[in-house]
Amino acid sequence: MKDVRDALMVGHATDGTTVRRPLSPHLQVYRPQITSVLSIMNRMSGVASSIGTLFMVWWIVAAASGPKALAQVDGFLASPFGMLVLLGWTAAMAYHLFGGLRHLAWDAGFGWELPKIHASGWAAVIATVVLTALVWGAGLIFLVG
Repeated sequence: MKDVRDALMVGHATDGTTVRRPLSPHLQVYRPQITSVLSIMNRMSGVASSIGTLFMVWWIVAAASGPKALAQVDGFLASPFGMLVLLGWTAAMAYHLFGGLRHLAWDAGFGWELPKIHASGWAAVIATVVLTALVWGAGLIFLVG
């Protein structure tokens, strides 16, 4: 064997003969598909939603602690980085919502054909952008007056 990786590709058929098996695809050779990207995004949005919830708990605890603590948290959340965190949290919550609705439809037996899977994936992405924009638009309108 020229390379140790060759040993990883050796397997045995049911009759005992040696066969060469391909290595699992990795990021250098695997072209991401919409389904895999959306699956990863659903997991990431779940983690981001949890992290965002910690910021909400921080804000609630600060509000209960008094005006000085609340002013510190509000100052952070009003900063450009804080606004980016809030925007990301909003988008994560929206995407996780629409991804969950997509999975709920699958659990009910709907949308298992590949074109429908792709269409529902893009619909979840578009709905996420629209809902995030609506929430932030309404929030800014409320703040401005």
